[in-house]
Amino acid sequence: MAAVSLVVGLAVGVLAGLLGVGGGTLLVPIFKLGYAMDSIMCTATSLFTIIPTSVSGALSHLRNKTCIPRLGLAAGLGGAVTSPLGVWLATQSPDWAIMGAAALIIVYSATTMFRKALAAPKVPWRKKHFAAQSAGEQAGAVGDAVAAAAASVPSDAGAPSASAAAEPASPAPARPLAPSLAAEKDAATVGPRELAIGVAIGLVAGLASGYVGVGGGFIMVPMMISIAHISMRVTSGTSLIAVMILAVPGTIAQALLGNINWIAGIAVACGSIPGAALGARLVPRVPERQLRFLFAGFLVVAALMLVVNQLGLWG
Repeated sequence: MAAVSLVVGLAVGVLAGLLGVGGGTLLVPIFKLGYAMDSIMCTATSLFTIIPTSVSGALSHLRNKTCIPRLGLAAGLGGAVTSPLGVWLATQSPDWAIMGAAALIIVYSATTMFRKALAAPKVPWRKKHFAAQSAGEQAGAVGDAVAAAAASVPSDAGAPSASAAAEPASPAPARPLAPSLAAEKDAATVGPRELAIGVAIGLVAGLASGYVGVGGGFIMVPMMISIAHISMRVTSGTSLIAVMILAVPGTIAQALLGNINWIAGIAVACGSIPGAALGARLVPRVPERQLRFLFAGFLVVAALMLVVNQLGLWG
């Protein structure tokens, strides 16, 4: 069973780091179906496992500069306020209400992301494109250096140097931004209003997180894209920063209530920690549109697993 837990954790971790979720949308049905836990223990153990998973993914995103730390902190602190309330509501609710709420929220988030994915521009998924994206910042620096060198050429070569200086700048608008540059661009637009929006998103996500036993990323990612208007690539890391904060109060509350299966949670976390770091490293290699479709499809699968289990069709 330990080997299975490691493999499950690795798979969940990769998806968490790539899509900006704590992994709870898969962990809850996995614990329910594969570990024969009741709903409260599923949500509690999921919340516990989410913390090391999201910390690993968030650290990797911070190193890669594919997140907006200030917005993530604002959403995380907002979620930390309402997460314990969600935990308390879960203890007062029957199993069917918890699983039903999880399925409904996930389906809503998936529908939102499908719409956003269809609205996103189509970008060819090619290795050449990946290389251009990952090397975008470096190429930009080289272009600036060439332009500066050309400008310093003596005046008797004025015409060639002016032409040489203009050439590197002309293709720049067509070159896709590296994820780190996209993060800097989005971060530059984050002011008090955007931080307030982040707190509001966190309040909603924290309540859902504590009640359903997921990190809140499944609802934060669509809301950050729709309301805060940041790209999916930057949203993934930003969401994980928030998730690692807002899951803490709910986990403490569940631990005090004795609802956490520590052995199962630690076993899965041993796989999810390296998996989340790997998933975060994959973000720059996947086009924006495909990331959104992946996220939406991921949520649909999680919702179907919850519904199938609740109807007693499996397990």
